[in-house]
Amino acid sequence: MLTNIIKTIDGHNKDALAYDYLGELHTYAELKEKSDQLAAYLIEQNLPDKAAIMVYGGHEFEMIVAFLASVKSGHAYIPVDVNSSNDRIEGIVEVAKPAALIAVNELPIEIDVPVIKLDDNIFTGTVELDESLQVKGDETYYIIFTSGTTGKPKGVQISHDNLLSFTNWMLEDFDLKKEPITLAQPPYSFDLSVMEWAPTLALGGCLKALPKEVADDFAQLFDVLPKMNLEVWVSTPSFSEVAMLSPEFNQENYPELKHFLFCGEELTVGTAKKLKERFPQAQIFNTYGPTEATVAVTRVEITNDLIESSDRLPIGYVKPNTTIHIVDGEIVIAGPSVSKGYMNNPEKTAEAFYEVDGEPAYRTGDLGKFDENGLLHYGGRKDFQIKLHGYRIELEEVNHFLNLSKYVKSAVAVPKYGADHKVQAMVAYVVPKEHEFEKNIQLTNAIKAELNEIMMPYMVPSRFKYVDSLPISPNGKIDIKAVIAEVNK
Repeated sequence: MLTNIIKTIDGHNKDALAYDYLGELHTYAELKEKSDQLAAYLIEQNLPDKAAIMVYGGHEFEMIVAFLASVKSGHAYIPVDVNSSNDRIEGIVEVAKPAALIAVNELPIEIDVPVIKLDDNIFTGTVELDESLQVKGDETYYIIFTSGTTGKPKGVQISHDNLLSFTNWMLEDFDLKKEPITLAQPPYSFDLSVMEWAPTLALGGCLKALPKEVADDFAQLFDVLPKMNLEVWVSTPSFSEVAMLSPEFNQENYPELKHFLFCGEELTVGTAKKLKERFPQAQIFNTYGPTEATVAVTRVEITNDLIESSDRLPIGYVKPNTTIHIVDGEIVIAGPSVSKGYMNNPEKTAEAFYEVDGEPAYRTGDLGKFDENGLLHYGGRKDFQIKLHGYRIELEEVNHFLNLSKYVKSAVAVPKYGADHKVQAMVAYVVPKEHEFEKNIQLTNAIKAELNEIMMPYMVPSRFKYVDSLPISPNGKIDIKAVIAEVNK
């Protein structure tokens, strides 16, 4: 069982490969040396004690270097994806008040925070670090920012102990072998990425980075994937569906790919069945968990029997040392992987976090129930938060931005569900202001152009419906439930 994540990673065979960025190879020796050097530089900056450090970039090796350097120097890190909108970057800075920002990629805006650019002056010499400075125990290890309900993102604080609880469970309950070769596709700002990097680096394996620009281009994707020699696949179910668009994505062409780990959205029976047919020798694990409870807290291996006997797949058995309570239908998680709360947001923390039998607990807002075998089943959202392509989206946040458009009088965004209960799309119902566009598509393009300036791309509705008015509830507010019912007739 791991007791110190940094010590474990630094202790691996120095010549073993730790990271492969499209053929650009990096060893564990390089990972230790560079993270030590950057940590020493951060210590020299005399940053405020325990203050967080933002890390801005994509899938570069230096992202992992910066994460480890931050915690080695006693600071939590905040991963910020290179595809983030300027408004989101500014929102995170406003909430987090970071001590510094490490720019792996060029920052697109100016911020009132010291920006550290990685250059050869930092990565020089041999350094000896004081291990007592490392993030440990209940100290915050990383902060993942999720959607907020008022346009402001919420920063989920995950401690070293939270991460240890999750990683040890991954090492014990998922049949992972030593030194696995693992796909690294989700952005590091999405906590699903922790499911790939934490167990892989703990086991001395190699992360095979798949940047967004390659993943989004089918020609590049289907050229690169077969060359990765993957053994472990970590993604949302949606991305596996993309991979299966290629008939070549099967066991014969990927003989070593024996593990599929899914989280972030619902794994449907249809997706699981297709994948099992393509990869009959592979183990497929369905997991569930919110960012606030460190990636995932349930797991179940998806077998042919389970596929054949289920209309909707279960989300798993609860991890050891963790308890799930069903309170008025809502899933409440209690145990050692539950976060201490939202960064600099005591009001939202008090609403969602509390204690159950002396254990930290989190109200998920998800509905669920246990069957007679102890398997947890997901029953949808209690509120207006949705999962789309693995991303958690607050509909109220989308609505906030929609109503800022100069073309919009009033608007709401609602989910369109498929027959498998999975969100297929987000639809905007819009009462437009007077405009000079001849066609609705022109108006839609104009609104989308505005939204792309202030929102993450995955938050922009894919469909727009123009109406004369929106239904009003008895309390005088837009009746979102009525609109959801309308779009899902």
